[in-house]
Amino acid sequence: MAKTDANTVEVIAPNFKRRLSGVTSTIVRLVPLQRQQIAIATAGSGLPGGMPHLSVLQLLFMKRNGPAGARVWHARRNVEMLGGLALKYLLGKRLKLLFTSASQRHHSGYTKWLISNMDRVIATSAKGAAYLQNPVQVVHHGINTEEFSPPADKAALRRELCLPQDAILIGCYGRIRAQKGTDVFVDAMLEVMKAHPQAVGLVMGRATEKHVAFEKELRAKVEAAGLSGRLLFPPEVPVWEVSRWYQALDLYVAPQRWEGFGLTPLEAMSCGVPAVATRVGAFEELIAPGETGLLIDAGETRQMVEAINKVLSTEGRLDAWSEAARRHAITNFALEKEAGTLVAIYREMLEH
Repeated sequence: MAKTDANTVEVIAPNFKRRLSGVTSTIVRLVPLQRQQIAIATAGSGLPGGMPHLSVLQLLFMKRNGPAGARVWHARRNVEMLGGLALKYLLGKRLKLLFTSASQRHHSGYTKWLISNMDRVIATSAKGAAYLQNPVQVVHHGINTEEFSPPADKAALRRELCLPQDAILIGCYGRIRAQKGTDVFVDAMLEVMKAHPQAVGLVMGRATEKHVAFEKELRAKVEAAGLSGRLLFPPEVPVWEVSRWYQALDLYVAPQRWEGFGLTPLEAMSCGVPAVATRVGAFEELIAPGETGLLIDAGETRQMVEAINKVLSTEGRLDAWSEAARRHAITNFALEKEAGTLVAIYREMLEH
């Protein structure tokens, strides 16, 4: 971690969780961009080397005031809100407390109390904002549109990944479990592949120990249908390789029954891949129906079959929606936009 002079820092982005999570990934993506515009540093653990960082001792012994008077403490978890309150009220640090909520559920009394002590609150979706009692600003997550971009040669990429070059590839990526709707995707694809001989499905992800039996049932169902050669289960790949697997697709499906935000359709669209997604998480705010993809109700296999068939059966639709999806992602969801919006919020907080 790149040690930073605490007295030059205007914004602190804590990460008080060792295991990799969506929140950690958000911090890792944003901070390198934000540091080009404002003096920001991370704190905590589980972050890669090279990130501007403050140690626990630096947090405890940094001067009361930052370069602009106060500092912004940008929390994304309960434990980080609590840490900010402790630094502010127990150790007398001059902090402006900001919290980003990515969840879509009713909060506990404890969480509500923590949020009520924040100076400002952000939600990552309009749906999430509806669960917050405080005044809230919606700031959507962004995507690295350079990393997630259309491939120069899709056929060559498919050869590298050992995927069929001439197939219509339809993917579903992420954890394999009922909450993620993997079973709905498998059931739908078994129907779709009967109607579209060129269609090939990809289910890529990992089933944690609790969900291994669920994955085995899905594989057995595919084998019983005699389609294990066309509905593939490639092993999970490292985060830095995921974009290539999106680039290889023609259509992406996000079948979740529940989701906090959900970046996968956005990652696909940024690669020029239209998406069929359920009406959960932020999917309704990410997809332009009839332009970059289609929306369906969660858990509805029949709707998913109809939506996929609708995309595949109309000549030229995949190509047209592919271009529109890429345009939509760049215009509305570039990571630079999210980073810039947050920096503007930091500056407003530091000025007041």
